[in-house]
Amino acid sequence: MSRLHPLAAALALAFCAQTASAQTLFSTFTPIAASVAAGALPEASPFVLSSANFSQRSVADRTTQLAAGQFNTGSWDMIDTNRTGPDAGRYLFSVFETAQAGVQRYDTVTGNTVTLWASPAAAPALNSAVAFDASRWTPFGTYLTAEENWGSQPQPYGRLFELTNPTSATTGTGTLLHRNAVARVSHEGLAFDRNNSLYYIDELNGGSLYKYSSATPTNGATYFNGGVNSVLRVGTGAVDNATGASSWVAFTDVAGVGLAGSVTITDPNGIVSVDGRATTNTAAFLGTNYQRPEDLEIQTLANGDQILYVATTTTNQVYSLNLATNEMKLFVSRNTIDAATGLAVGSAFTSPDNLAIDAAGNIYVVEDQPGGAADIWFATDTNRDGVAESMSRWATLSTVGAEPTGLYFDLFNSNRAFVNVQHPASGVDRLIEISAVPEPGTYAMLLGGLALLAGIARRRNAR
Repeated sequence: MSRLHPLAAALALAFCAQTASAQTLFSTFTPIAASVAAGALPEASPFVLSSANFSQRSVADRTTQLAAGQFNTGSWDMIDTNRTGPDAGRYLFSVFETAQAGVQRYDTVTGNTVTLWASPAAAPALNSAVAFDASRWTPFGTYLTAEENWGSQPQPYGRLFELTNPTSATTGTGTLLHRNAVARVSHEGLAFDRNNSLYYIDELNGGSLYKYSSATPTNGATYFNGGVNSVLRVGTGAVDNATGASSWVAFTDVAGVGLAGSVTITDPNGIVSVDGRATTNTAAFLGTNYQRPEDLEIQTLANGDQILYVATTTTNQVYSLNLATNEMKLFVSRNTIDAATGLAVGSAFTSPDNLAIDAAGNIYVVEDQPGGAADIWFATDTNRDGVAESMSRWATLSTVGAEPTGLYFDLFNSNRAFVNVQHPASGVDRLIEISAVPEPGTYAMLLGGLALLAGIARRRNAR
């Protein structure tokens, strides 16, 4: 085999390194020192971004949807894509966190946004659906959302729904089904592990973490026909916000029916359901309490372990649970170092809500704060042990009255992300696309290197 000229070899290595690093361009930035002032930026470009190589544009907004005759009650919330099947990654699905909820789909190819399903009435009307928050693609080519709302008994809310035709539905033709095998709680985050177990939370000061293990985990047609619901218990369950060894405590049987001692309700629509919140406050099924657990994200480590991250808004924390060892750790808190100052991040980090993960496995934490205080943080966990060494302010939102939500890093384009700007004072919710490009001069360097390689090859061929 012929050998490359040393300089050519170095350039080839540099090219390979740059190609590999294309998956991590979002992690190359300078931490932002402070939040931007509310109203300082136009609503169509509402973020201060941490790198000159990041750009943003508004790709959908509520005003445009209403003008097009689309049902759209606003408060756009969590985002996910069609992770599997034909045209995987083409669509983004999001929901309306309002008294008259709905589901919309954005087409990244055409730029069109349509409302696939809308609640037939506003709450508290019978058969209404309220405050959709959750947003998760299933392993079976369908889409899940759920109600964040919780009401008085008999509990009308806290339901999980499956949209069974998410990519084929046209405006208003989505088929949305209540999946009653999953216990009722105040839903937000949803996540599937590699075994197709579904994790969910109860958003409450004193809420717990849950798992649904289907009786038919690989069959989408029967996945929600029945399965075991369990709650996470760390230690004895008596200590709130606990870390350490944990276990899953089942409170339904394999059919999804509550075990003896569980709490079952009949809602105003005549549906019999297991009340996950009330059940896991009993001694027999006691779950560990956390303070407003909200979003969930799963990361797969190099050794194959999967880590479940959960944000707890009230205590300004994010936890990490190793699903192989069942060890719960504190991932970030106000004691975590701020990379911009070298000191504890303190009150600069407030009300973590949403979580996101980029192509390199980095975790991002989105605050539930109004514009002028709402930041997106990048957590540095170099050794992937579930405890971050530092945090960096990655972006900060200006829009008055709004919060960033649903941050999603494109699974099929590692240098593109999307985030919703929810419930601004203007009433114009937006979907913002954020893109990353290489450092200036990188392409010129690589092209020059490739030209040098071509020249060396020509000289060799002329010998």
